[in-house]
Amino acid sequence: MKKKILYAASTRSHLLHFHLPYLRALHEDGWTVHAAFGGPPDNVPWTERTISLPLEKRMTSPANFRATALVRRLIRQEEYDAIIVHTSLAAFFIRLALLGLKKRPVVVNMVHGYLFDRRTNPLKRMLLLGAERLTAPVTDLLLTMNAWDHETAVRYQLGRRILHIPGVGVDFSRLDCHRKSVRTQMRRQLNLSDDAFVLLYPAEFSPRKSQHVLLRALTLLPANFVLVLPGSGTQLEKCKALAASLGVAQQTIFPGYVTDMAPWYAAADCAVSASRSEGLPFNVMEAMYCALPIVASDVKGHFDLISHGQNGLLYPYGDGNACAQQLLRLARQPELAHALAQQAQTDVASYGLEPVFPQVMDAYRTVLHPANRFAEV
Repeated sequence: MKKKILYAASTRSHLLHFHLPYLRALHEDGWTVHAAFGGPPDNVPWTERTISLPLEKRMTSPANFRATALVRRLIRQEEYDAIIVHTSLAAFFIRLALLGLKKRPVVVNMVHGYLFDRRTNPLKRMLLLGAERLTAPVTDLLLTMNAWDHETAVRYQLGRRILHIPGVGVDFSRLDCHRKSVRTQMRRQLNLSDDAFVLLYPAEFSPRKSQHVLLRALTLLPANFVLVLPGSGTQLEKCKALAASLGVAQQTIFPGYVTDMAPWYAAADCAVSASRSEGLPFNVMEAMYCALPIVASDVKGHFDLISHGQNGLLYPYGDGNACAQQLLRLARQPELAHALAQQAQTDVASYGLEPVFPQVMDAYRTVLHPANRFAEV
């Protein structure tokens, strides 16, 4: 009988963007792979079945507890040998379904960035950390990808076994292009002036990504600075309104959701990030690979990749004035910008899919051996 695994995340897009190489590898290893995610049902490559879960971002939503009940029934019906979970929402409510089971599959939780840190208000931090501690006994392997998350997981014993991995690996090959010609073409298409200094921040429009900080920083910068914000999300219209109210709408480009980022990196002069916290952000690693100088908020996930003054520049989270000062520094010191970008390109090589993929698969296989089919609670 073939071994059976449930591979889950909060959204289907997360699986498609980050996990297809792993789904393929599990399939080729002989597993029957089922995928579960929030949102409408749809196919996922390298899986035999997809399951739509009624997940909602609000943690206390009754729909999330319905998702837990659905997963609990699935576990009993399908008799999964293993479950691999990703993203905080899906990871908590799926592991919640395992509590109290006499027989359960082995469980791997990959942490893409805990949604709390030292700056989080005490009540929220207590609730989010409490959720992780509650589900720790049914987490056989916990994989972390930045130093702060790893230290926290070890301190509070958030898994039976805890390993550090360098993310899930970025397929840098999809960013390769003839940058000089693409840059010229893209900047012409965007009607940018020859002296435009283009800042790029591709990210979901959510409160955590904090695009508003960059819009406020833009008010402190010369008129030739242009901020490009690819992405979609709940805060998009609010950010557009803010850009208009601040008088920087003419310096801001909102392309919407972008599937091919290579031309946008080619067109940019600098990559920026204003995020509140991260796991190990793809947008920063992609910018590093494309040899763009980077200015980013000094938060977990960023400072794992960026050493201030060596391969990028950091500023205190939420400080638009400090962000603007670092951007001016890069624009006025092209030699510094070039040196930072070149070092970043060298440093990011170890985060590519080719070196990272075997590390993640080796970690998975430590608990996916047939002898570990069920873990006793």
